[in-house]
Amino acid sequence: MTSPSESPLSPADPALVAASAPMTETTFLASASGTDDPPPPIKGLRRLMWWIIPANLGIFMLWGAIPGILLPQQITVLFGEADKVANLAIASTIGAFAAMVAQPIAGQISDRTRTRFGRRAPWMIIGALAGSLALVGLAFANSFLGVVIAWTLVQISFNFAQGPLSAVMPDRVPVARRGTFAALTGIGLMVGALGGSILGALFYNSVTVGYIVFAVFALVMLILFVLFNPDYSSRDIQPEPFKLGDFLRTFWVNPIAHPDFFWAFTGRLLLYTGYFAVTGYQLFLLTDYFGVEAPETVIPLLGLLSLVGILISTVVSGPLSDRIGRRKPFVFASAAVVSLAFLLPWFWQDLTAWFIMTFIAGFGFGMFQAVDTALISQVLPSAKSFAKDLGVVNIAATLPQTLAPAVAGAIVLTVGYQGLFPVAIVLGILGALAVWPIRSVK
Repeated sequence: MTSPSESPLSPADPALVAASAPMTETTFLASASGTDDPPPPIKGLRRLMWWIIPANLGIFMLWGAIPGILLPQQITVLFGEADKVANLAIASTIGAFAAMVAQPIAGQISDRTRTRFGRRAPWMIIGALAGSLALVGLAFANSFLGVVIAWTLVQISFNFAQGPLSAVMPDRVPVARRGTFAALTGIGLMVGALGGSILGALFYNSVTVGYIVFAVFALVMLILFVLFNPDYSSRDIQPEPFKLGDFLRTFWVNPIAHPDFFWAFTGRLLLYTGYFAVTGYQLFLLTDYFGVEAPETVIPLLGLLSLVGILISTVVSGPLSDRIGRRKPFVFASAAVVSLAFLLPWFWQDLTAWFIMTFIAGFGFGMFQAVDTALISQVLPSAKSFAKDLGVVNIAATLPQTLAPAVAGAIVLTVGYQGLFPVAIVLGILGALAVWPIRSVK
């Protein structure tokens, strides 16, 4: 019988102790999902938040410079004008397929990695080092087969770094701060992508030097991120048993078992594909659709315009979504803004329309990027497989950026350049509508 001075659950009760104990890496992995707060970062959340910007900058400068500028220019110089669209479509499709497969595999491996440096750090370094070497190979490739092989290795390697890096948010950031963290991630991502296009234009006539510069920069940024943001050791965590069936199902998002996860994936895939089908094809649009004779002089200004729009919306949208506790309205608004922007060059074939579109579309896409990353982190099924699940979701982000030239090439070869804009508008609207059925996030 309990005395009056005792409660049924005394402070020494094991159940109460367990409930009040701080979350550790081991207990977090054992039972948590995307809606649970992880253990605090070793060096503090503030440091992690600021370092995520240059880490993403290093990787996404590659995706901004290479698929849209350096690779098309390299293919044009090496193999001529006549087949440039078809050749770029082939190289992009093969590389995109490699990226699609690489991230979930990298995530699966990093989820199971057990080292004193944690689960993610070793693969960030290995992926960045291998990718930088592959970029040097791409710089000196002089045959179409060599270009395709080197670009494919670049995709595989840097996706082995990017997959574990994307798992940092659910691994280390509390749910209430993820909108802000997603905004900072988005700044690194979009400044990287647009900065890459601007710098890529500067290397328009020196593609080999450009590849080497981007390789060194990406490697240095990821090494510094790992050094300044150490992770918990994972040596004492029991790894999950490997099952071939579970691994193969990595590439399938089950809409019945995890409907929110499925809809988040679908929404991102559709909206990203629409956006990058247009913006990722910028070089050929400028030269062949708008008749710009020196695109390398125009691209830096376009990049700055887009960057201003993205920074404004990203800085506002992420923290604001944290404050009001809602993500979906920002996704809907972003799709409307981007679709409105793409109407301009569709009906007004003038370079002025492209300048205006660049700013407006950047504003809308920045809004989406800031909030969608936080939304995604909240629909992840289990802490045991954050990197694997994010690898699947990141297919929806990486694939459109690398596949966009192939998609755009097929559209251009079929119906001409004007066909890009209505397709992008429809995909963006469908991407926003796909977010509507998600129940775990408002």
